[in-house]
Amino acid sequence: MSTCSYIHIPFCKSKCNYCTFVSCTNLSLMQKYIVALKNEIMAEYRGEELSTLYFGGGTPSLLDIADIKSIINLFNFSSNNEITLELNPDDVTYDYVSALRDIGVNRLSIGSQTFCDSILKYIGRRHNSRQVIKSVDVAKKSGFVNISLDLIYGLPFQTLKMLQDDIDKIVETDVPHISTYGLKIEEGSYFAKHAPENLPNNDEQADMYETINSRLKNFGYDRYEVSNFSKHGFESRHNLNYWNNGEYYGFGVSAHGYIDGVRYSNSDNIENYIFNPNNNKQKIRLSRQEQLEEEIFLGFRKSSGINIKKIQEKYDVDFESKYKDILLKYPDYFEKTDIGYRLNLKGVMLSNVLLSEFIETV
Repeated sequence: MSTCSYIHIPFCKSKCNYCTFVSCTNLSLMQKYIVALKNEIMAEYRGEELSTLYFGGGTPSLLDIADIKSIINLFNFSSNNEITLELNPDDVTYDYVSALRDIGVNRLSIGSQTFCDSILKYIGRRHNSRQVIKSVDVAKKSGFVNISLDLIYGLPFQTLKMLQDDIDKIVETDVPHISTYGLKIEEGSYFAKHAPENLPNNDEQADMYETINSRLKNFGYDRYEVSNFSKHGFESRHNLNYWNNGEYYGFGVSAHGYIDGVRYSNSDNIENYIFNPNNNKQKIRLSRQEQLEEEIFLGFRKSSGINIKKIQEKYDVDFESKYKDILLKYPDYFEKTDIGYRLNLKGVMLSNVLLSEFIETV
C-alpha cells in the first residue's frame, strides 16, 4: 500500500514579514540538518511505496541537487508518483530546475505571492514580479509541465483592483495550478510585532476571495479545495491525500505525520532536532470519534465535499442521521451532492464556525 511523505527544509536567506513557519537563516547548519534528516528517515520509514513526496519550507531550493537526490534515493516510489519541491523565484535557473527534473522531481511550487513589486518589498520577499514570470518560463523550457504558483490576498495596501491584476498576470503564465491564501497576522511573525499598514478588513478579504473564485473559474480553473485551483488533472495529489484523511510521514524539524491512527509532530527547535532527530516526537492516538471528526473537517475542505457512503463503511455511522440537526440548522450553507454533502461558497467562508458544530462535546 502506497503512502505519502512531507519533508520540511527550514532554511531561508531571510524571513518574510508574515511568516510563522519554523525557519532558520543560519545556513551553516544546513549540512548537519541534512544528516539528521536522513537519519530520521532511515529510522522511521518502513519501505512502503510513496505515491507523493513533498519538499516544503522554508526554502527547499536552497539545497544542492546532490543533497535532494540523496534524500529522494532513501525512498521507494510507485510508478505514477508526484514529487514536488517548493522554490523561490530568485533561486530558479535553467540548470537547477533541469537537474531537479533529472533526479525525479516532477512538480514545482513557486512562491510568487503577488505581482506588485512595492508590496513584495513591504512583506519582505526577495524577488520581484519579473522574476516570477521568468521562473515559470525557465521551468517550462526545462521540461516541467506541472507547475503551481502561490497567491496571497488581503495584503497591506492591496486593493480589489490590484488583486484582479494579480489574477490576470498569474493566468497569463498559464500554470495549471494556483494556491491562494488569505493573509493572517499570526503570533511569532514580524507583522505581529510591527502592525502592517493599510490591511484590507474582513469584508474586503471576503470580497477578494469571491473575486478569486469567480475570476479563476472564468479562466478555466476549478476550485477543488478551499484554497486551491487547478486545470483538470493537475490537482495536488499530495495535498488531496491530507484532505482525504490519508496517512503520511512527516520528516524534519516541526514536521507533522499521521501513521497507524497516530498523529505526531517533531520538535520545532532546530538545534534539538539536529542533536537527536528521532527524539522529542509528540504523539497522539486519535479515538474513533476524533478520526471521524477529522474525516469530516478535512472532507468539507474539498469542493466535492464528503462521501457519506465511505463514512458509513469506515466508521459505521449514518451521517445524515447523526448530524441531522446541523444540516437542518444551516440549509443555506450545505449542499446535497450525488455522494453526500459539500459546503457552498458562502459555507466555505464560514467554515470554521460551521465545522465546529461537528465536534462532539462530553
